Amino acid sequence: MSLKKQIEEKLNQALKNKEKQTYPTLRLIVSAIKDAEIANRTKDKKDMSDSDISVILKKMIKQRNESCEVYKKAGRTELLESETKEIEIINIFLPNQLTDEETKKICEETIKSLGASSMKDMGKIMGIIKSKHANTIDFSKVSIIIKELLK
Repeated sequence: MSLKKQIEEKLNQALKNKEKQTYPTLRLIVSAIKDAEIANRTKDKKDMSDSDISVILKKMIKQRNESCEVYKKAGRTELLESETKEIEIINIFLPNQLTDEETKKICEETIKSLGASSMKDMGKIMGIIKSKHANTIDFSKVSIIIKELLK
């Protein structure tokens, strides 16, 4: 079953069960997917693949993480909790992300295999990691780890 269908079914379930914490977030996801589909029509691309939807979901999580930082600084715990719940709901539809330790290990192995020694090699390293682990790694963490390892 496609990722889009899974999200739509989960939305229908949440509406039937009157899950007031879940269905607004699911509606936002469906809306973001439809917006992307409309934008793609001008590019003669009809259907959204699961990887396209994953990109949308990751973008939504990134936006919420940024909001969480702002709410933490402002001491707005009720808004922070709301954003955190939305992140949890969105994460249901993404593959499990690798831990920081696993990410660091992959970065170290990639640097060794390339023989990278300076920041000039960062693009090559990121390209290889992205081709192998596009859906399972948080690339904001990868860039920090690579910078640390190449110092």
